[in-house]
Amino acid sequence: MTEETQLKRIVTLPFMVLYGLGTMVGGGFYALMGKVAGEAALFAPVALLCSGVLALLSGLAIAELASRFPDSSGPVRYIREGFGRDWLAGTAGVLMILTGVVSAAALAVATVGFLQDFVTVPQLPAIALLVLAMGAVAAWGIGASVAVVTVITVIEVGALLYAGVVAEADLAEVAGRWREFVPPLEAQAWVGIFSGAFLAFYAFIGFEDMATMAEEVKDPRRTLPRAIVISVLLTIVLYVVVALIAVASIGAETLAASNTPVAAMAEGQGWYSTTGLGIVSLLTGLNGALVQIIMASRVTYGMARRASAPGAGWLAQVSPRTRTPLPATGLVTAVILVLALLFPLTTLAKVTSAIILVIFGALNVALWRIKRRDPDRDGAGLRLPLWLPVVGALSAALVLVFQLWLMATGG
Repeated sequence: MTEETQLKRIVTLPFMVLYGLGTMVGGGFYALMGKVAGEAALFAPVALLCSGVLALLSGLAIAELASRFPDSSGPVRYIREGFGRDWLAGTAGVLMILTGVVSAAALAVATVGFLQDFVTVPQLPAIALLVLAMGAVAAWGIGASVAVVTVITVIEVGALLYAGVVAEADLAEVAGRWREFVPPLEAQAWVGIFSGAFLAFYAFIGFEDMATMAEEVKDPRRTLPRAIVISVLLTIVLYVVVALIAVASIGAETLAASNTPVAAMAEGQGWYSTTGLGIVSLLTGLNGALVQIIMASRVTYGMARRASAPGAGWLAQVSPRTRTPLPATGLVTAVILVLALLFPLTTLAKVTSAIILVIFGALNVALWRIKRRDPDRDGAGLRLPLWLPVVGALSAALVLVFQLWLMATGG
């Protein structure tokens, strides 16, 4: 493979951390914080903390796998290395691509729906234009894509911090009320917390996409693990603090009733605040769609390059000009466009979370098998204790079983 047909290594640790924040902080949290409060009430910050811990366990596993096998196919390579089964690796890749295109399509539809709150636009042409525009940015070049994600991520995080500052909640008063936000040892309270945590997990989905950037990151064996862990930890802190301020300032019931809970935190601060936060909410959808297109196209490219997908020769091509996988990006964009135009996807958050948890469970088991076979304790990058991926796999399985139990009992 010549230099002209390889992906371009230009992404450094700071940009990778911002990219990681961009994969998580976005439409999921902006839209779901109110829904989580509806499930967990005043204990919404605890629900988000539980989701964050679950995400961190799998984030650590993916971080070590990325340091061992820096590959653009990410989880596909990890499953193959762990289980030695091409069909399992192919299944993981299809699931990763599926979650990416479905999430991107849902974000596109939601973004256009939110845009219609500001201005009347024809829905289908607007969706098509948005998806094609994000596909064009992804095809333009990884430098341009990361730059766009970075700028929007800074705006998203800044908007959350602004909402937390202007919300009518005195931090000293919140600290004095800390007992209100500590859940009692009662089954009913924790059922609500775990139900909210499962829903909130959707707001953390995305850090696994960072592994697919392995061939475009400088010193990936060290940079990727650090970026994954740092971005997940920062996201946990941001979500928990903002949720705590939100439930303390405007209450769980108001949050649950709002379609734009972050903007609701700034009510009373003037139209510029609520409108500005509304525009930021719009940007989160664009950012999320772009990140998912990048992820799905890299997984498709990585699978095709190893003949794990039909049409491998075509899909494994990289443009000499943009140094991006143009055929894979074009195919992913086309599938997202079809889904966004044909299907209502607003109810897929829990389904997406369930698929991702299956993948995370499999990745933790794969890492456990790899570590037993080859501990490589002195290797470059992150090395975890053997018990940690076991805890990660069991946690993912328990959360899935709990959600199935809720569905079976009508909870």
